[in-house]
Amino acid sequence: MSKLKRTNIKPAGVGYLLNSIQTLFVGMLRIWTIPIVLMLSIASGFTTFYGLSHFITAWIALVITVAIQSIIVICSLEIAGIHWKANRLRYFSVMLSLLIALAASISFSYFKFYEISQQDTIHINRLEQIRLDIKAYLGEVLSIKGNVLKQQHAELKEISEEVSQAYFGTHPLIPEELKNQVGKGPFWRHYNEIYQQQKQKQEALDSEFSDLDIKMQKLQASLSDLDVAKDLETSYFRVLTNYQDVQLQTRKLSGFIGLGLPEAPLLMTFNQFTQEVQPSVSMWNGFSIFAFICAAMVDFFTVLLSYRLEFTAPGPLTADEEDLVFECLKQFTEFSINENDELQMVIEKTEIEKARRYSDLSRMFAVGLLLNRGFLRKIDQRTVEFSPNLYPLIAEKMGEKIYQLRTASLNSKKADE
Repeated sequence: MSKLKRTNIKPAGVGYLLNSIQTLFVGMLRIWTIPIVLMLSIASGFTTFYGLSHFITAWIALVITVAIQSIIVICSLEIAGIHWKANRLRYFSVMLSLLIALAASISFSYFKFYEISQQDTIHINRLEQIRLDIKAYLGEVLSIKGNVLKQQHAELKEISEEVSQAYFGTHPLIPEELKNQVGKGPFWRHYNEIYQQQKQKQEALDSEFSDLDIKMQKLQASLSDLDVAKDLETSYFRVLTNYQDVQLQTRKLSGFIGLGLPEAPLLMTFNQFTQEVQPSVSMWNGFSIFAFICAAMVDFFTVLLSYRLEFTAPGPLTADEEDLVFECLKQFTEFSINENDELQMVIEKTEIEKARRYSDLSRMFAVGLLLNRGFLRKIDQRTVEFSPNLYPLIAEKMGEKIYQLRTASLNSKKADE
């Protein structure tokens, strides 16, 4: 008898060792899943609170965030334990609650991930916007400059030709008696005076445009340094200073040539240029797939691991409860293997039991206990399936029964002898 008991308690073999190691490893993974779910929920809660707090009061945002994360974890656990055929209304109500909570969590978490992922892009876009505004402004000024210079050179050339005609006496306004007389006469002096005035005006205009070109070069150089500057504030104010110098020179030229030059666009201030991303509905206009995937990924893993946690029973059974459960489960007769490769059984009374008015209170109590503890999962109104944690318990009880039968058989043989 002692030899038989020893053999039962201390099984040997590599298979038993591997099974023990696997069981320990799986158990450790299940235990480790709990802090992972908590950390993921906290991470998702932080990003949700960050986005939500920009729209409502902080303490209200905190309460709503806790509610959202709690709903996600609780509903994920419930979904894992509910078969939609068993209770469709409950299943879809829980699923709807989960989807609403996920939508709220992902939507407000998106703002934080958008800020992180798009911060450099937004800075580059702001810098590019400044460059485009300045480029467009300078382009208009240079276009007007080119037209003015072209017109001035044309006028100067025309007057120069008139001076030549006056000198050789071929100008159309010279009287007939004075034509073809070469020399510096009154006509030549008149047109030469006009030519000298126009030439001085052209030289002054060239000087003004030369100053404008120098200031434009400084502006473009400071704008190029802005992207690689270590002291961003100093570099940005240098850009603004050079930009203002160009505007002043342009206004001066506007009065000099008597033409209205284009208005300079208003650039953003340094605070606007360096302002951090603020969550707003406009973020959805420039939708970032990467930020959305990151926001959804955290909640996806939270739901997935919470769902897997349901397969671990929320509470162990006492020794008396184990005996009760085993004895009551033996009273059921219809067992089969379902599509999930799990053992399932029909919990309704058989036709014979209904005819005999059999009271199944004890075994239904056992089913309710196991459903409540997570050892059984309900498939529909008349069928339940075993969860993975129930198999070792039943195997242990069956092993004890086999051991008792063998012991009784051995004792009977000894008594017969």
